[in-house]
Amino acid sequence: MTPAEARAAFEIALRSFDASRPPLILCHHDADGLAAGAILARALPGAGTRVIGRGEGAWTEETAAEVRARDPGGLLVTDLGTRADAVVPGLPTAVLDHHVPIKAQAAEGVTVIAGHDTDPQPCSALIAHWCAGGEDPWLAAIGILGDFGDKAPFPELAEARKRHGIGVLKEAVALLNAPRRASSGDASPALALLLRANGPREVIDGSQPEAAVLAAARDEVRAALDAARRVPPKVVGDVALIRIHTPCQVHPLVAQSWVSRLRGKVVICANTGYREGWVHFAARSSDGRDLIAFLRERAPEGAGENFAQGHARATGGMLQLGAWDDFLGRLGYPPG
Repeated sequence: MTPAEARAAFEIALRSFDASRPPLILCHHDADGLAAGAILARALPGAGTRVIGRGEGAWTEETAAEVRARDPGGLLVTDLGTRADAVVPGLPTAVLDHHVPIKAQAAEGVTVIAGHDTDPQPCSALIAHWCAGGEDPWLAAIGILGDFGDKAPFPELAEARKRHGIGVLKEAVALLNAPRRASSGDASPALALLLRANGPREVIDGSQPEAAVLAAARDEVRAALDAARRVPPKVVGDVALIRIHTPCQVHPLVAQSWVSRLRGKVVICANTGYREGWVHFAARSSDGRDLIAFLRERAPEGAGENFAQGHARATGGMLQLGAWDDFLGRLGYPPG
C-alpha cells in the first residue's frame, strides 16, 4: 500500500458516510492509536472520539451498543486490529490498521486500509497521516516512535525529527503512553491533549491542562517498572517466564527489557494484577521467530480473539485464570 492508495481508499470510504451526522472515531489507547485518532479527528471537524482502553474492544456488543446510541454518520476504527467485520452492521466503516488480519474478506460497508503487508510496515498513525494528515507529520512520528522506535525508515519521521528534534518527540511519546500504563488505565487525557496541541513541545512543556495527569501517571509507571524489572525469569525449554503483579501495564516493557539477556528464548512477562480474574501477558524474542504462530500453536481452550494478536515479533494476550493454567502446561510450566 502506498500513501496515494491509502488516501484514495479513505476518500472513497468517506463518501459512503452520512454527511448529515458527524462520524465517530474509535482508537487504541497507546501512543500510536491516540495519534491516529487525533489525525483523523483534526481532519474531520465535529467528529466524535472514543478511546478503547483496558479490557475493551471495538468488536464487542458493549461497543456496538454505545456506537448505536451515538448514531454517527460513519465509523472509523484505528489501531484496534485489522478486522473486516462490521462493528455495527449497516453503518459505513473504515478500518485503518497495521496488525496481522483477523479476517481477510471485508463485510459489506467496511473498508479496510491495512498496512500489515507493506514493507516497511507503517503504524496506524502513519496510515492515518497518509489518509488525512497535514503538512507537519509530527503526529505520525509519535505513532512511529511509539511502535517502532527512532530507527524506523520513514521520511515522515525524518521530517518531524528535523522540525521538532528527536528528544522532544521521544519525551512526548513517553508522556502520552503513561496514562494507559498507569493503574487507572484512562488515556482520555492524553487524547485530549493531542487534539489541542500544536506540536510535540506543547505535549511536554506543561502548558496544557492535562500535563499534570500525564506526569503523575509516568511517575507511577516508572516506580512499577523498576520493581518489576527486579523479578527474575524462570526458564523452561525455549520459554523464559517472568511473573509480576501490578495494576500498571508494564508487562510489555519488562518482556522487552529481558530479550537481549535471554537470546534465543521466547520471553513472556505475565501480569496477574492488571485486571482482576485475568492474566495479561506480553511475548518478545530476539531471534526473529513468528511469536503469533508460536503462541497459537500452544493456545489453550477458550483463548478467545484477544490471544496472540498484534505483530509477529511483539504480541501477547489475556487469559482467564483457568485458561492461563492450561497455557502454562502447554509451555511446560506447572500451573499457578
